[in-house]
Amino acid sequence: MGKRRRRRVKREETAGIPNWVHLIILLLIVGLVAFMAFRLWKWNKGTDSVYDPTEDTSEFDIEVLDQVFILSPDKLEGHEDDGVDTILFLGNDAITYDTTETGLVSQIQQLTGATVYNAGFPGSYVSMKNATVQSDYTDDLYSFYNVTQSIVNDDYSALIEDSQSRSDYQYYTSATTLESLDFNTVDTLVIMYDANDYLGLRTGMNPDNDVDPQTYMGSFKAGIQAIQEKYPFIRIVLMSFTFCYGYDSDGNLVNGGKYDYGNGSLPTYFQHAMDVAGDTGVSFIDNYYGTVTQSNTSEYLLDNIHVNQECNAYIANHFVEQIYPDALSSGDSSTEE
Repeated sequence: MGKRRRRRVKREETAGIPNWVHLIILLLIVGLVAFMAFRLWKWNKGTDSVYDPTEDTSEFDIEVLDQVFILSPDKLEGHEDDGVDTILFLGNDAITYDTTETGLVSQIQQLTGATVYNAGFPGSYVSMKNATVQSDYTDDLYSFYNVTQSIVNDDYSALIEDSQSRSDYQYYTSATTLESLDFNTVDTLVIMYDANDYLGLRTGMNPDNDVDPQTYMGSFKAGIQAIQEKYPFIRIVLMSFTFCYGYDSDGNLVNGGKYDYGNGSLPTYFQHAMDVAGDTGVSFIDNYYGTVTQSNTSEYLLDNIHVNQECNAYIANHFVEQIYPDALSSGDSSTEE
């Protein structure tokens, strides 16, 4: 068969397929692409962040993201151990809202038998609001970064002077506790702040400066590194916040795990803290995943953010299991300082 004849036969065979068949195939392809695009858009969009009290999240599997590091032996070279376990706590309401025997610090003391010091400042933030402390906004004195600067410089005068003018006596108690403490006796520094930075719309990070004290991540990193340089023999443990609620611009209660005020939701700040712990080589205890959830807030939260004594007990046990596991079996106890 010649080439012309073969081409003619092929055209005749092709011409036998009706045009509507081609149209249907084209529509099927377009429909499939549109469906896939819609599903991708819906997945990226997520769900409404306004609190739904009927939502049940108990069926989801939770992986706790603890990172536990042992202090390198070379960090202890030249340091004389006094034979007493001493723990210093820095933070805000997470450790100061309840300073009685049902509070977190006291419960950890009871479980470990260690000598403990609570130097938390109520309502304080990890980050600074301003680049430097302003006379009309002295709250920045109590940011994590500035507290660590007072420690490494052994100068607590600004903290003590300002704390004396505050109605909450815990400020003065914590400032004088730091001033009187011999840091050569401190074995473990525990850092725990609640979600105040998230609720206060503080910036999470500065991509151009990872130690910017005006950011949540930068203040943590700069402060931890300062302590490590001055007191390399102190084991540092960074504890995450727990779940909390907030309010949107219309006054609606919102789930902190989903709602973004502009700097990320709670998991974003959680990731910032965990990244700092990894970068600086300090232990990280996860109190966000697997502790308070939207389905058990009535059991563990006193309000939208503060936890009750049962939650403190849970967090204390979790901390001791990871950092002082031998204490749980020994049953030691002593009196809190």
